[in-house]
Amino acid sequence: MRHRLILLLVLAPLVGGCATKGYVRNNVSPIQTKVDQVADQSNKQGQQLNEARQDIDKNSTAISAADEKATAADRRAGDAINRAQQADQKATQNGQEIGALRNTITNLDNYKVVQTATVLFPFDSAKLKADDKQQLDHLIGGTNGLKRYFIAIEGYTDTTGDAAYNLELSKRRAEAVVEYLAGEKDVDFNRIHTIGLGEQKLADPGKSKDARAKNRRVEVKIYSADENAVTSARGSN
Repeated sequence: MRHRLILLLVLAPLVGGCATKGYVRNNVSPIQTKVDQVADQSNKQGQQLNEARQDIDKNSTAISAADEKATAADRRAGDAINRAQQADQKATQNGQEIGALRNTITNLDNYKVVQTATVLFPFDSAKLKADDKQQLDHLIGGTNGLKRYFIAIEGYTDTTGDAAYNLELSKRRAEAVVEYLAGEKDVDFNRIHTIGLGEQKLADPGKSKDARAKNRRVEVKIYSADENAVTSARGSN
């Protein structure tokens, strides 16, 4: 009897251990497996979430780039429209000027010189002096009462120096007269025709100081098709 009791005492832990392992195997292991499955699913979802965030970032970058391109395209389109409008306005203005010029040329045979003036300039100068302005004032006074007239302004230089420079200088001299007549005397700019001819058409072909002075000039001529003005001009010759 004593031996049986001892045997039972020895076998009890072993039997209990086996029961515990069986319990763990039958109850805890399935739970751990489920936990592992949930963890795997969570990791996959986290990876999918990261990929979704990356896609969103890429799409946001692409959208921003597309928006910048669209803004730049709108800006370029606006600039193109402005240039087109400016070109259209310039074409309209040119058309009006050409029409006026054609009208003048068509009736050019009817226009005669009725007033002239010659403005002389110092060496390498394109600035009007006080007496030059007085001469131009007197000239423009002769247009009072004229209905059909235009003013031709021709700039010249002597032969001293570079021909290209002299050409530009002759233009500046002619422009000085135009600026005075149109800016200070309120002469209609559409009635003015101007050109710079540099060393061409010398007033005096001599080589002296006086000859060169005569060539540094602007010739101003008033043309009119008014019968009274033409008759008056002929009578004064």
